[in-house]
Amino acid sequence: MKIEIWSDVACPWCYIGKRRFEAALAEFPHRDSVEVQWRSYQLDPGLPEHYDGTELDYLSTRKGMAPAQVSQMFEHVAEQARGEGLNYRFDTVVVANSFTAHRLIHLAGAHGKQDAAKERLLSDHFEHGKDIGSREYLTSLGQDLGIDAGELAELFTTDKYAEDVRFDFEEGRALGISGVPFFVIDRKFGLSGAQPSAMFSQALNQAWQEKQPLVMAGTGAPGSEGSEGTAGACGPDGCSV
Repeated sequence: MKIEIWSDVACPWCYIGKRRFEAALAEFPHRDSVEVQWRSYQLDPGLPEHYDGTELDYLSTRKGMAPAQVSQMFEHVAEQARGEGLNYRFDTVVVANSFTAHRLIHLAGAHGKQDAAKERLLSDHFEHGKDIGSREYLTSLGQDLGIDAGELAELFTTDKYAEDVRFDFEEGRALGISGVPFFVIDRKFGLSGAQPSAMFSQALNQAWQEKQPLVMAGTGAPGSEGSEGTAGACGPDGCSV
């Protein structure tokens, strides 16, 4: 079973959603048969590489939200984050364009480290005040993940993985995704937002049940008609005697 998660590094609900999804997946009996893929999404593609101002300034000026409304939102989201063991510090968040960070996640994915990269980026952005648009920071993170320095340098000297990120954007639009986090299970089930863990569990179980082939009742049971294939039935060639 494959689960694709459209998410932005700069989205506070995406980290909360990640934790709630992980809690449900940890309890899912078939978790070893689940493949999780992180897909790129940007809440504000037009954001400069670096924004000269705080997160409160950014939302109140670029998004037209009243400062008091932004502060209230921060308090609510931080409270929800604490419920998942996360320590959001909106006062230290560095506002920056996340496009290169998404390219790093794709690079990490080529090394089997996609989830580790996503986790670090979210934590460093919301809990530790790291600059997710900084070449120095992204290079350091990549090195911590064991990625070669030459490959990391390509992120800043070429457009490698840029098309992969844009493809994720296009795929998301094609699926009708207009907000994140958004979870897609086997391209059949979709869940929008940081749902409670119980909702993720319900979706996982439903998707798994619908994916499995039909199991014949009574097959192999000693003395059962079905086990001997003698139960009366009809097919294209006629009916059994």
